[in-house]
Amino acid sequence: MRLGVLDVGSNTVHLLVVDAHHGAHPWPAHSQKAELRLAEKIGTNGELTKAGADSLVAACAEARDAASALETDDLLAFATSAVRDAKNSARVLRRVREETGVDLQVLSGEAEAIMTFLAVRRWFGWSAGRLLVMDIGGGSLELATGIDEEPDVALSVPLGAGRLTRERLDGDPPARASVEALCEYAEAEIARPAKRLMEAGWDRPVATSKTFRTLARLAGAAPSSAGPRAPRKLTRVGLHQVLSFIRRMPSAALAEIDGVSPGRAHQILAGAVVAEVTMRTLGIDEVEICPWALREGVILRRLEVLESS
Repeated sequence: MRLGVLDVGSNTVHLLVVDAHHGAHPWPAHSQKAELRLAEKIGTNGELTKAGADSLVAACAEARDAASALETDDLLAFATSAVRDAKNSARVLRRVREETGVDLQVLSGEAEAIMTFLAVRRWFGWSAGRLLVMDIGGGSLELATGIDEEPDVALSVPLGAGRLTRERLDGDPPARASVEALCEYAEAEIARPAKRLMEAGWDRPVATSKTFRTLARLAGAAPSSAGPRAPRKLTRVGLHQVLSFIRRMPSAALAEIDGVSPGRAHQILAGAVVAEVTMRTLGIDEVEICPWALREGVILRRLEVLESS
């Protein structure tokens, strides 16, 4: 069957269409993105602005039309932290449904961690043993560990790269004191979740999604052109070196580096700080980068539901 997945994140709205059935590898048939930066369109009152809502409605309508043209059997649409955190999220979701017919569901941070964990488990298989999965998004950091397809521990921490850039970093590039203050804040926020994860334990630490992939590329990992199966890793030593040079670079210069998306360049530093603090707190020297993440987890879970119905 052909499934469409519409992922409304803090930075982009991404439609992924795959051909898949239960027990098979989901094969991508189409991918399109719209960079909306919804998290930056949350007003001082905590609500998504009219301009932000307008752009979301337009992006959902475009994705709906593309999914229809590609003859998808189902369109799974979900939103993460930007919409989840907006005080007017219910009103915005209702408008999207009424104007586009897209039933956009908001995922909790814990649900994000669980579905991302499922995708990573399926990618690496049972031989990977007990997994630790880390995912730095725009609004939050998702963490999970477990031996099965459902993690024993699934956590969401408000340490997203976009959120921290807006709330904690001043200047471009940020002042040294601002970066050091962010490090201290991240250390305090990760302390309790880290304790739970370390009590559960893991055999294989894995990182996924755009921020970690970008950091791994900056540290010398294979480019995206090498394909999803090219092995990619990020060491704490490599991450420390990346941090040392990007903390002094304006976002315009960062955007010119191979592997850095221009739309995310301004938040790479915050992402690097969170990655370094998390790895250091958990005592991790190296993580493997998994090409599958939340979208693939949503697809796999949907296939399971269809199979059992």
